[in-house]
Amino acid sequence: MYRAIGIIVFLLIVISVLLATIALLVSRISLNRHVWLAGFFAGILDFFYMPLKYFFYKFSDPRILDKWMVSLKNISNRNSFKKTDRRMIIAPHCMRHIDCPASSKRTGIQCISCGKCVFTRLREDAPKYGYDLYIVTGSSFVKHIIKEKDYDAALLIACDYELNKVMMGLKGKKLITYGIPMLNDGCFNTEVEYENVIETLEMLVK
Repeated sequence: MYRAIGIIVFLLIVISVLLATIALLVSRISLNRHVWLAGFFAGILDFFYMPLKYFFYKFSDPRILDKWMVSLKNISNRNSFKKTDRRMIIAPHCMRHIDCPASSKRTGIQCISCGKCVFTRLREDAPKYGYDLYIVTGSSFVKHIIKEKDYDAALLIACDYELNKVMMGLKGKKLITYGIPMLNDGCFNTEVEYENVIETLEMLVK
């Protein structure tokens, strides 16, 4: 009996390692081209995220794992996102100017279009494409946003780690997500390639 259990456990470990390895390979390929079964492989990486994260900490850069996973999820969610109606953009406060005069409330920073940072442009462009804009100082603000309005899609702007984190957090909230990675990480003076933002808005038009 114990021998049979040992064989089953061994087979499960082998299958798990094989699936995770294939999912990692597919996620890496997804950076450059479309891949099949993106949602299936994204689910595998979500399931094995913690041990994979530890592995990347030990032997590589964990940001690489998040980047690959975001790419895979974007491919998986792209067509579903295009079918949505009630959309929002969630962006991090670290992209605002260090002397930002805007105040904050439960749903984030209240941009006043002072012209000091990219949010002046984004606040103007977001409604043109059917989005509400939220500038948040942490993932906890997203909970308040979801409660305030009934959205079915969220376009996220953040570093790869935060993108992946929020995508996993919203997975069970009936929200379709799509991520735009920033050019750099950090707590302030971060940037996003605005041309990439506009291209994404154009691509996701219903």
